[in-house]
Amino acid sequence: MARRSHGGDYPENWEEIAKQVKDEANWRCIRCNHPHDIESGHVLTVHHLDMNPGNCAWWNVVALCQRCHLHIQHKVIMHRTWAFEHAVWFKPYVAGFYAHYNRLPEDREYVEAHKDLLIMLGQGKITKVDYITLEL
Repeated sequence: MARRSHGGDYPENWEEIAKQVKDEANWRCIRCNHPHDIESGHVLTVHHLDMNPGNCAWWNVVALCQRCHLHIQHKVIMHRTWAFEHAVWFKPYVAGFYAHYNRLPEDREYVEAHKDLLIMLGQGKITKVDYITLEL
């Protein structure tokens, strides 16, 4: 599970999607919480965590200032098994990825409600059978 996807094209409505992602983040970077500010170099961008511009699932597109975007761009690999605790800002997104990867519901409400279990599943700390049992 250590591969990055670079395939796909931006959808025709990318500008609308990017604006929606920024609006949902209140035009602040979700990693450092800095507001969009061109003069300080905190230009708000939208990053595809799996590097696939065609994948615009909510858990894959995040509002990041240019500084944070450049900092994480080649460090975050969604298919990687993570050895360390996830950062708070990253947990809902990686939990959404794990839900997707394991063919579980991936809507935001479900993922938020099961975030800790999904992360344990994605990190190999529990099996899918354990997950389903614990979810109930």
